[in-house]
This record gives sequence, C-alpha cells and structure tokens, in this order.
Amino acid sequence: MTQLTRKEFVIGLASAAGLPAIGPPKVLLVFAHPDDESVVAATVYRLTHELGAIVDHVIITNGEGGYRYSKLAESLYGTSLSEEAVGRARLPEIRQKETRSAGKLLGVRKHFFLHQRDERFTLDSREALDRLWDTALVRNRLVALLEEERYQAVITLYPEPSTHGHHQAAAMLVLEAVAALPGAARPAVLGAVTSPAGPDPRADFVLDRHTPLAQNHELDYSIIVNWVIAEHKSQGLLQRDCNRFDREVFHLLNKERQAAAQAIFQRLDHGERQ
Repeated sequence: MTQLTRKEFVIGLASAAGLPAIGPPKVLLVFAHPDDESVVAATVYRLTHELGAIVDHVIITNGEGGYRYSKLAESLYGTSLSEEAVGRARLPEIRQKETRSAGKLLGVRKHFFLHQRDERFTLDSREALDRLWDTALVRNRLVALLEEERYQAVITLYPEPSTHGHHQAAAMLVLEAVAALPGAARPAVLGAVTSPAGPDPRADFVLDRHTPLAQNHELDYSIIVNWVIAEHKSQGLLQRDCNRFDREVFHLLNKERQAAAQAIFQRLDHGERQ
C-alpha cells in the first residue's frame, strides 16, 4: 500500500466506515480498560482535529487490575496503589480522571464508564463474559448508545487470540450490539492494533504515527500518542509504549462493509483523490 497523506488517511477512514467524505462523522470508541485508547490516539486526534469528528468513549471496566503496575505513581497519588486492596479501592477513581485527561487531549466529547470488574490478565474472553461482567448490561448500553447517537463507526481493539481476553470480550460485545440494529443503521466496526513499521497484508487500513503534523513538519503524531500515554500515570508498564510502535492498524470486523472498504483502499493505492 502506498504512503497516505494526512487528508487521504482521514477521508479514507471515513469512507471505509461508510461515512460521507464531507461533514463531521460520529465515532464511538469501545475499550475494556482505561488507557486502551492510546492504541488509536493518533487516529482519534486526526478525526477530531482534522475532520471535526464527534468521538465518544465507552470504558467497560474500572481498570483496578492495573494495581500491579502502579508502584511508580504511589508518590504522585499519595497512597500504596500497588498493594492489591488499596489499588482496587482507589484506582477506579484515579483511572477515570486519567482517562478524562487523555480524552481532553484527543478531543473526546463524552466518556461512558460501565464499572465492570477488572480482575487479572487472561487470554480467556469467557472469563469476563460469563463471570466478571454484567454482559447483558454492557450489551444493552452499547445498543442504546448506537441507537441514540447513530454513530457511523465503532473502534475497538482487534480481538486476536493472543491479546487480553477482556479486549476479545469487548470486541465480541460490540459486534453483538451492532448486529442487534437494523441493517441500514449498523456502523462499521474497526478492530485496532499497534505494530512496528513494515507491511501487513492483513490490514485494511494503516496510520503511520510518524506522519508530520500539519502545524510543524518537524513534529509527528507520535507526540500525541506519547501525551496520551503520559496521562495514564498510574500504569507504569504502559509508559514503556512511548515511541515503541510506528503504526495504528485497522481491520474491518463486520463483513458487510468489506467490499466498500476494499474499493476505497484500491482507489487510494492508485493515487486518486477524493
């Protein structure tokens, strides 16, 4: 795939999602944990700042399982967050504040916290769906938001078997919620993952974080990503992701949008302009 300009990327993403090339789209982010939005930080920043998109953000869990990575932030927050009992009690409020601060940088309009349990890392999506979460509540909340707001696209994390089971569960619930809508009202569902530089034949869409910013060509979108990561100060392990990945990769998860997405990317590959 050829390198896309900033304008081509934003227009192409909008088109792949079934959005008009002109006019602000509405996009819903649905992630399992506070800080998952850092995976798509450059994309969200572009959507809001360059297309004027309306972006809302659903966070399914409180993220209290992150106490394991909170030692560095204990002096900042004045409490022993890495002690399990303390971390599980204090982190939900702390991580909500961090998420709102990151959302302000990205231009997120609204945050919806669903307060589901974050117990531990697991590869088993059924652990969340069958035991930890009120699955019906989450699914119904997503359906209600999609019906009320009429988002044209939903971005979640790509549900690879090797990723956190909560990420897989979130993607499954998104797809179930979208499937519950009438066909014409269903948004595109894009599963996101970060990757290093290099070709990815599986990708439907790729954003290079090292694309120069419009304001200053000596700077690029990786700076925005680092800003977002830095807002999640209670999560020490996440801080290692600063400048770690070069690209935000998207996979279209609902098949009825596949043909439209392929047509858009084919036109971009041939250098056509919209």
